[in-house]
Amino acid sequence: MPTIPSKRNTIRALFAGALSALVLLPALAQTAEEAQPRVKLETSQGDIVVELAPQKAPKTVENFLQYVNDKHYDGTIFHRVIDGFMIQGGGFTEDMVQKPVRAPILLESDNGLKNERGTIAMARTIVPNSATSQFFINVNNNTPLDYQPGTPGNPGNPGNPGYAVFGKVVEGMDVVDKIKATQVANKGMMEKVPVEAITIISATKIQ
Repeated sequence: MPTIPSKRNTIRALFAGALSALVLLPALAQTAEEAQPRVKLETSQGDIVVELAPQKAPKTVENFLQYVNDKHYDGTIFHRVIDGFMIQGGGFTEDMVQKPVRAPILLESDNGLKNERGTIAMARTIVPNSATSQFFINVNNNTPLDYQPGTPGNPGNPGNPGYAVFGKVVEGMDVVDKIKATQVANKGMMEKVPVEAITIISATKIQ
């Protein structure tokens, strides 16, 4: 026959449940932190911290973190800076030598994230699945860079493959704004290169 628990037993059970919940909270917080990794870009203009979104762009985040772990970004520059648009880096050294890269990755632009001010996205060629190491940080809301689905059978609306956003700046947007305002010039075949090199001294996963 079912029994009704005593008041004392009920209080003990509630206390035990609350204690268990408190014990679980640090573990849950740690899991949440691990799910949103952060990378610090120490630059010659100051530090920028980006929070990545692996739930939205898993392959892109994995690729970016691999380059971070391999120290690929250390010593590269922001080689293309367009005020009102974006700052791009992660591919060239100060003497404009392109660093070796791994195989390109699949485009993950259809993930719901927009190219809004402060977001970080992968640079690529006109070929959608061509991103390797280079990335850019939007300094404006760049809607034309967002994924747009096309209309099947309608050549008038082919859509837009877009550029894959995979995180956002959470610290150092003032540094981004300082970089975007730097003086630029053409350097060989490259356009909009900062006259004074802006170097990524190191890229480190900090969370």
